[in-house]
This record gives sequence, structure tokens and C-alpha cells, in this order.
Amino acid sequence: MSASKNPARSGNPAMRAAAERHQHEDGRTRITWVDWIGGARLRTLPLAIAPVAAGAGVAALQKSYSLTLSLLALAVAVLLQIGVNYANDYSDGIRGTDEHRVGPARLTGSGLVNPKAVLATALTFFGLAAAAGLVAVVMSGRWWFLAIGVVAILAAWFYTGGKRPYGYAGLGEIAVFVFFGLVATVGTVWLQSEIIPQEAWIAGAGVGLLAVAVLIANNTRDIATDKLVGKRTLSVRIGDRASRILFAVCVLVPFAAPAIYLAPYPLMVFTLLALVGAIPAAIIMLWARSAREMVLALAITSLTALAYGVLMGVAFAF
Repeated sequence: MSASKNPARSGNPAMRAAAERHQHEDGRTRITWVDWIGGARLRTLPLAIAPVAAGAGVAALQKSYSLTLSLLALAVAVLLQIGVNYANDYSDGIRGTDEHRVGPARLTGSGLVNPKAVLATALTFFGLAAAAGLVAVVMSGRWWFLAIGVVAILAAWFYTGGKRPYGYAGLGEIAVFVFFGLVATVGTVWLQSEIIPQEAWIAGAGVGLLAVAVLIANNTRDIATDKLVGKRTLSVRIGDRASRILFAVCVLVPFAAPAIYLAPYPLMVFTLLALVGAIPAAIIMLWARSAREMVLALAITSLTALAYGVLMGVAFAF
């Protein structure tokens, strides 16, 4: 096998490292189910759960809560998130964006997995999300939700896919705020209630900002390598220091909501406990000197978003 076809001899550090980790005694490299689970990027799944939890709480506040519809909304959000992650793996991999990646190797970028298999996996999860959404639409009678579902899937694909992915133009944060903040939260409520109170929008904005912070942490870590491949994320455009400050703002501003709602919803005080994760994440990100520290801030923020969404939902419900 030539160096061009042998990942272990590749000039791509991510591809070479992945090949070395998976090389067997017979000299062949094999991918495992652990790698496929890694491709789902499980640390991002709390960002799919948080808005649905907050929305379910608002639905309960409206006395229109449905466990079945809430679970279907959760299924849509989680399946769509996994689909996005595999789609990004595929699109970034075939585009060569991961060519200089020094972090954990991606399935496609590692050269160990057929890109078509990764694409098929992404499309499978998009299909499962669409199926769960269709069931929710039939049960609720909200047929216009089909249009929202189509737009969400298209937004997921064109984040890094297509000829001009908007994620490469610095618009990823806007999409994350809209779809994993407002749409997921308000959509969960609207699926169960005819009335959308301000609580749904404010909760959605809070969860959305935390999701944006996770993306900023990821993109700030990758500023140098993204520049090499022409990926103009927001962090590349505004620079390292401004990205770190913006991260801190997105992590801390959401807590204005539970502070404001303390009087009408006393249990909202527990939502403020999520600051236990938000404050350290902001401090780590502001003074991080390595990619490892930024990944830690990312992981903490993801869990903070989950705690924020769940605790806010409980405060509204009870």
C-alpha cells in the first residue's frame, strides 16, 4: 500500500494518529463501534435535550403538557443533533477541512471509514428525526410543523454541506441560536399548546446562547487550522480574544432570566445553581492556553446548558 493510500503514512496528523491507534498486528487498520459512537459526539447531546426540557416545563405551566409529544420532540432534537454531527464529519472530511486537525480524528477525516458510510449514517438519523416529527405532527394536528422540520433538516445539512456552507461564512452561531434555542424550545411548547407565553421565548433564548457558547469554544480552539483551509467561522473573523469574551457573555447572560423570574417562580432559584458550571467555564475559556482547556470549557458548558434547561423547566412546571 502506498503512502497516499496508507493512513499510517499520511501527512495529515489526524489521519496518521488515527491509523496508529487502530493498527492491528497484521498491519491493517480497523474502525470499531467505539469510533462510530465517538462520531456521534455525545458531549453535544445535552444541547438537544435542554431546550425540550425547558419547553416541556412551559407546556406544563400552560396546563397542556403531553408526555408523548414531549418525548417525540426530544427524539426529533436528539436524532437531528446526531445527524448534524455525522453530516459535519462527512462534509468537513471530504472538503479537506480536517486535513490539519490535531484533535480527536473524525471518521471521514481519519481516512479509515468510507465517506459514503458516514453520509448514509447521517441521512439515516435525519430520516429517523423526520419520522419522529411526522408522528408528532399527526398526533398534534400541527401540519405546518412539517415545513419547520424540512427547514431544520436543510439547515443541518448546509451548515457544512453544499458548495457554500453557511458555517464556513461565520453564520453558524445564528443557526444554532435559532434552531437549538428558539425553535426547539418554542416548538416543544407549540406542539402542545395554542398559546406561546413569553417564558418560552426567554427560555429558548437562554438555552440558545449556551449552545452558541459551545460552538464558540469549539471554533476558537480551531482558529489556526480553520484559517489554513479557508473556513471563515465567526471566531476566525473576530479573532481569539473577542471570541473568548463573546463566549463568557453567552455563558453568563442566560442567567438574567432565572433572576428575573424568581418572584413568580420561586423554584427558579435552583436554575441559578447552574452558575456552578457557567462561571468556571467562562474563567477557563478566558485564560485557556491550550486546546485541551478549551475542550474542557466546551464540555462544562454543554452540561451547564442541560442543567439550565431542565431546572428552568421544573421551575415553570411546579
